[in-house]
Amino acid sequence: MKFQSLIFILVVLFASVATNQAIALSNSSSVNINDPHVIEIANFAITEYNKKSTEAKLKFEKVINGLSSTINDETNYRLTLAANNGSSSNNYGAVVLEKSSKNYTLRFFALIHT
Repeated sequence: MKFQSLIFILVVLFASVATNQAIALSNSSSVNINDPHVIEIANFAITEYNKKSTEAKLKFEKVINGLSSTINDETNYRLTLAANNGSSSNNYGAVVLEKSSKNYTLRFFALIHT
């Protein structure tokens, strides 16, 4: 009986997470890539990545595109940005959560392989 209860709880949990992600994606809107606030968030993502990385340090070039979604007064930014590692320019994906004005958390950052 305990095993069945555990399975049921896991199914409900996964369904809840999937629903929340679907709501977030359907609530998304494109960002203005020239907006100073969006550029600030992209710079924050690179700065945070550089703090955690032992690899070559990245230098921000530009925001290529992005989406934002707001739920419960928190804005999630999913950005594609260009940065230079000293020898070449590459595209990176970043996800930054803004909980309040200028209170950012880097959730994800990775090289986009083309």
